[in-house]
Amino acid sequence: MSQIPHILICDDDPIVHESLRLYIENEHYSHSDAYDGAESLRKVEEDKPDLILLDVMMPEMSGLDVCREIRKNHQTPIIILTAKGEEIDRVLGLELGADDYIVKPFSPREVIARIKAVLRRTGEPAESSAVLRFDGLEINMDNYTVKSKGEVIPFTPKEVEILHLLASHPGQVMGRDQILGLVWGNDYSGDPRTVDTHIKRIRQKISFPGASWSIQTVYSVGYKFEVTG
Repeated sequence: MSQIPHILICDDDPIVHESLRLYIENEHYSHSDAYDGAESLRKVEEDKPDLILLDVMMPEMSGLDVCREIRKNHQTPIIILTAKGEEIDRVLGLELGADDYIVKPFSPREVIARIKAVLRRTGEPAESSAVLRFDGLEINMDNYTVKSKGEVIPFTPKEVEILHLLASHPGQVMGRDQILGLVWGNDYSGDPRTVDTHIKRIRQKISFPGASWSIQTVYSVGYKFEVTG
């Protein structure tokens, strides 16, 4: 992350840009603006932002499609901006690799709080062992990378943090609310199913036949990282 965090605001509504700019500048962050999907992708390459605020409904290309394209080459934290009640957008955004979401209409102060939380999570080193190794799996919190059978697997910052949290406590059951509090922060008020969505993606990316470890679901409670060999 750069010394002064750079925020890319992607929204087709000029009023949203105006309302967020003042608060972002008050935090001494730099920022740039994009007003449609195509411009958003271009700005990601040109500006190399530290965090992206991404509206779902934009001309040229939807925010969800933009998120999908970004995740092909970048792990930049993304906060999805979505209309009230559009649960499908929130779920799809998280499945595509977004780190958080905010429902419109929102308070700019809430957005700033979420930005700070995401930047804090992705910018701070882990307190527990930075590198964990298991059968065919390596989790490195120094550079936020995950290797499966020696190959670096594209992971979002949040996915790395969840996997590292579970793998740091093998055999220990962790509830969804506990995971939310430790990874997203205690002030996070999102849906606990966010954890389920991230766990599903993690499993899809790193599970392989014969592994001596697994991420197990504990019905109605949460998850645990189990090592059998």
